[in-house]
Amino acid sequence: MNFAMTPEQESIRESVARICQRFDDHYWMVKDKEGGFPHELYDALAADGWLGVCTPEAYGGSGLGVTEATIVARAISESGAGMSGASAVHINIFGLNPVVVFGTHEQKLRMLPPMVQGRQKACFAVTEPNTGLNTTQLKTRAVRKGDRYVVDGHKVWISTAQVADKILLLARTTPLEDVGRPTEGLSLFYTDFDRTRITTREIEKMGRKPIDSNELFIEGFEIPVEDRIGEEGRGFEYILHGMNPERVMIAAEAIGLGHAALRRATAYAKERVVFNRPIGQNQAIQHPLAQNWMELEAAWLMTLSAAWQYDNNLPCGAAANAAKYLAGEAGFNACQQAVMTHGGYGYAKEFHVERYLREVMIPRIAPISPQLVLCYIAERVLGLPKSY
Repeated sequence: MNFAMTPEQESIRESVARICQRFDDHYWMVKDKEGGFPHELYDALAADGWLGVCTPEAYGGSGLGVTEATIVARAISESGAGMSGASAVHINIFGLNPVVVFGTHEQKLRMLPPMVQGRQKACFAVTEPNTGLNTTQLKTRAVRKGDRYVVDGHKVWISTAQVADKILLLARTTPLEDVGRPTEGLSLFYTDFDRTRITTREIEKMGRKPIDSNELFIEGFEIPVEDRIGEEGRGFEYILHGMNPERVMIAAEAIGLGHAALRRATAYAKERVVFNRPIGQNQAIQHPLAQNWMELEAAWLMTLSAAWQYDNNLPCGAAANAAKYLAGEAGFNACQQAVMTHGGYGYAKEFHVERYLREVMIPRIAPISPQLVLCYIAERVLGLPKSY
């Protein structure tokens, strides 16, 4: 059993970190205040091929695994870019995994290279206002009419819809009452984002201002049949090939942000002198930071385990959910402790840790709540009866 990164993986981490160094704290402070998609970081990562890290080489990518994508995600977040940086390239790196696994050769040739090259941006439209994580109850309908589907519905919390060229959309093609199981009758599409048929309303939120979050109002949106991924009615099965890698990558981003916060807190604890001694000499400061480091390292091992399981075609649902839970909690604890270590200065924007705390709420809440992870582990791992 070898816990060390390979030379190639270490090179990946160093290369991505070097790119991120071009985008300093001031860059992200301005983005946090003024908003605006971080095109400069996106373009820099695209230019060096990092958007296609786990896309097959035949379609312009590097052909590496979710493990390497996880290393990339952590490096971006840990640089200080946090979720504002990581979310900018999130869907490019993992989001089209259902296309990689279930798309036709023609679809892969058409859909994957533009994403790898950074020429197209996409959004992932699953969540709806009244269904939340109960995905089988989606109300957005796609009705086939000849060689096209006509879609009507309502989506919410859709990231990057303001800048997206494409949309990865899950919609119900067979009414719920006409299927044998609730997971049946949902279909997955990857198609052009038609702004004449999709109205976006940006949601103002507490953090990650550079990456827009939106409500989508879809009316009479036509999708060619050739933009359906896989078979009609099996979309729920297909998106699972995006959801588990997403949870692993979200975990890596939370860990990266936690380490960024811990780095700042540790440096401040060494420099800040109160009562004629550095505050880092006090165990009340030392011990919480030491605990943060241990929690982050434990979560990282769980995250790497989940990525390894996925890359080796092993069932990874439990590990991916556990990684997301542990990393979300560890990242939050580290960011909160960084604010507390800075005392009153932790509340000041110039020290950056308050931004980290606002942003780390995202991997704690999304894409699945901590409570539902606990339910998943209780039911699927421990065999306890379903509680909801």
